[in-house]
Amino acid sequence: MTETRTGDRATDVIDILTTDHREMLELLAQIQVAGDPDTRRDLADTVIAEVMRHAVAEEMYVYPEIEEHVPDGAAEVEHDKQEHDGIVQLIKQLEDVDAADPRFLAVTSELQAQLSHHIADEEADQFPQLRAHIPADTLVTMGRKVEAAKKLAPTRPHPHAPHSELFHKTIGPGVGMVDRLRDKLSGRSTD
Repeated sequence: MTETRTGDRATDVIDILTTDHREMLELLAQIQVAGDPDTRRDLADTVIAEVMRHAVAEEMYVYPEIEEHVPDGAAEVEHDKQEHDGIVQLIKQLEDVDAADPRFLAVTSELQAQLSHHIADEEADQFPQLRAHIPADTLVTMGRKVEAAKKLAPTRPHPHAPHSELFHKTIGPGVGMVDRLRDKLSGRSTD
């Protein structure tokens, strides 16, 4: 298998997650300027799916490594899981509000603000810690696992699902399969 390269090194989990961050924020920005409610809904459904896949993959493969290798990692992960809870609640609201309703853009703005805060924390604090405490080849392997997990992860918010590696690895793929089936049957945009 050929490795994707970033500069002089193979693409790793941090590169992948950072790219995800940029794409999610760009989708949210596009929602704010889209005039057509159908376009806003399609963009929102796509960002919802992307955020959910990203969060689940982090909880499966990144958070356990943070807990194990980063100083005060358990506290960092607990903080991140609390932020994920807030983001999932907003995503659920966004999923439930009509794209023509003025509240839609308000919820989108709040989601953008919370996601931006979460991303800033990860990129400024956690990602440098991961690079400092985890070997480069392990970060590349983690990236492969994250990419594979995103293909199986749920595409919809499940506010009562636990933020646990075990749940995501055992039950998550089944939930993801049901979500993708619902997406296909409803014509929901998730790419």
